[in-house]
Amino acid sequence: MVLNYIWIAFFAIAFVIAVIKLVCFGDAEVFPAIMNSTFDTAKTAFEISLGLTGVLSLWLGVMKIGEKGGVVNAMAKVLSPVFSKLFPEIPKNHPVFGNIFMNISANMLGLDNAATPLGLKAMEGLQSLNPKKDTASNSMIMFLVLNTSGLTIIPVSIMVYRAQMGAAQPTDIFIPILIATFFSTLAGVVVTCLYQRINLLQPMLLATLGGMSLAVAALIWGFSQMDSATMNLVGTSAANILLFLIIICFIAAGVRKRVNVYDAFVEGAKGGFETAVRIIPYLVAVLVAIGVFRASGAMDWLIEGVQGLVRWAGFDAEWVAALPTALMKPLSGSGARGMMVDAMTTYGADSFVGRLSCMFQGSTDTTFYILAVYFGSVGISRTRHAVACGLLADLAGIVTAVALCYLFF
Repeated sequence: MVLNYIWIAFFAIAFVIAVIKLVCFGDAEVFPAIMNSTFDTAKTAFEISLGLTGVLSLWLGVMKIGEKGGVVNAMAKVLSPVFSKLFPEIPKNHPVFGNIFMNISANMLGLDNAATPLGLKAMEGLQSLNPKKDTASNSMIMFLVLNTSGLTIIPVSIMVYRAQMGAAQPTDIFIPILIATFFSTLAGVVVTCLYQRINLLQPMLLATLGGMSLAVAALIWGFSQMDSATMNLVGTSAANILLFLIIICFIAAGVRKRVNVYDAFVEGAKGGFETAVRIIPYLVAVLVAIGVFRASGAMDWLIEGVQGLVRWAGFDAEWVAALPTALMKPLSGSGARGMMVDAMTTYGADSFVGRLSCMFQGSTDTTFYILAVYFGSVGISRTRHAVACGLLADLAGIVTAVALCYLFF
């Protein structure tokens, strides 16, 4: 229902602004631009789904080997004491805990292509436990928020973009991004727990959150001891080595259990095409609305309005120039990436705006894209408080990123 109102609002705002630009400013190009955007974004949505087919097939096949080899069940048993507190609706030791962990791990390593199919697999497991098939369960919403809050330990792609744009030290945003994304995830978990009346003072939850805080602090300290080149090498290598080790471990576990790993892979991979086809309508709906909103000039007007309001209030408005990346990130990952590159091109990779745009890109995730793909893959139409919790987590990441950018740079 929430997505329905947001979808209508995007089109309504775009139409009003387009009429104003045509009537008041004589901009005859605005409606052609909007229509071109609808065709372009619809094509993009299909291409994204088509591009996901191979990746989905690969990782759903690997996950099937892991299931038959007992790896997913083993991880579920290990994680059950913690996850059962955040996901009280899920039976203890249920295999879906292993799928959730795999997805979160891939996100933390910045492995988007691997995270999506793993997340879709987890969502299928959660849907199998959902008594109302058209309505998001509490467990689904908690899982979505953990995804949309964008916890990333190694923002490899952002550091690569900074290097390509000529940054003197491409890794100088690593620690600020790590802190910002941690606070975004923490805020998302806390807000969702409050919505769902989960007791945050449970010893297991407190110990887990405290342990995560210490782990983040240790990572920050460890990477701060490295020079730029070493940090890039360690970050990129660790992500790819861990990813390949997962595949090897799953195959080894299958062999140990005397599973025909080839047949198991093919069995799991068959679902990749079906899943990719299922998400096409949802992606088209979301991306077309976003494209229309951008093409109408609504995004530009919004940025100019915020900038004027901040200056009127007497505050420093330098950070507002990076705001397009923050506003675009919940809507479109590729759009936000384009905004980030544009900010570095316009202001410089080592400028305040350039660095802040990179921090915005790394501190949150594509909330509406994830909602459309994950919920769409299992036919969820009633999202309940998922949008509110996801956007509040995004807001926490944005506010933290602004504060840290002023602190560090």
